[in-house]
Parts: sequence; C-alpha cells; structure tokens
Amino acid sequence: MGVSEPVETTNLDRYGNEPLPWSRAHERLKVDLSKISTAAFLSTTRPDGRPHAAGIGALWLDEDLYFTSGPGTRKSRNLAANPACVYSVRLEGLDLVVEGEAARVTDGATLERAAASYDQDGWPARVDGDALTAPFSAPSAGPPPWYLYRIGIHTAVGVATVEPYGATRWRFRD
Repeated sequence: MGVSEPVETTNLDRYGNEPLPWSRAHERLKVDLSKISTAAFLSTTRPDGRPHAAGIGALWLDEDLYFTSGPGTRKSRNLAANPACVYSVRLEGLDLVVEGEAARVTDGATLERAAASYDQDGWPARVDGDALTAPFSAPSAGPPPWYLYRIGIHTAVGVATVEPYGATRWRFRD
C-alpha cells in the first residue's frame, strides 16, 4: 500500500520559501521513528465528538506508518468507532502532521516484519496470534496484547524548523 509521491503539493509558506519536497519528510520518517526520543502523538475522536490525544511510538515500515495500542485503551476504542485520526510528530528539522484513517493489521507477514523492526529499534516485540506482545510497553499502550494499526495517509503538512525553511501540504491518493 505505502505512501509514494503526493498527487498534490501546496506551498503554505508566506515568506517566499519554496515548497518542501515530500522526500524530506519521507527520509526523516524513516530515520527518526526508530529513535525512542522522537515525540509523537495520535489524536482520535471519542464517540461523543470530544477529541482525545495520546503519545505513541510509531514505526515507518514498508512505506507505511504503524503504531500499537491495547484493545481496551481509549484510542483503540475511539478508532473502532471512527478510524479517522491525526498523527503529529517532531522530526529532526521538520514538524509533521499526518491526517488519515487507522486500520488494524492482522496479517501474519506484516506483524512479523513489524515485530522484527520494533525489536531492532529496542522494543523486544513478538507476534502473539493476531497482535504483538513484549515484556513491557509504554504505559499508554495498555496491557498486552497490543494491536498493530496502519495509518492510511490522506494528507500531511510539514513545517521546516531548520533551513531551508518552508511549509507545505501534501495530498496522497486514497
């Protein structure tokens, strides 16, 4: 599935800077999401319409954005009712906000690749049925097992925090 090149790029910069290339965000996602120090948040909508946000550890794998969450957490319950979500992350030199829909991943091959990638990054995840487990996880993930979700990216907005500066919106094919 993966996110490739955007189908539309819009320059949001009001200071005369050129639009940022998607390749800049793409490269930072590949590098920075493997660092435990990369702060990221997932925003979902509660059934009553109120917003909810939680810190998450994300994974860039096979050109897609993944995260884990326990089935009983607020974010998982929200996504079961409404898969629309927003992922926000501070990458090196670029603040990025991604809008899309989260879908639970249950196929064994993807779960195995995700577990191996998480393990390589320092979280000893392994596949347990149609979910992941490990000796520990972030407190916001809830108890194991943890579901794996893929965010289908529709739109992303990047604001550069180092030169070359700029602000850009990228739209992707649904």
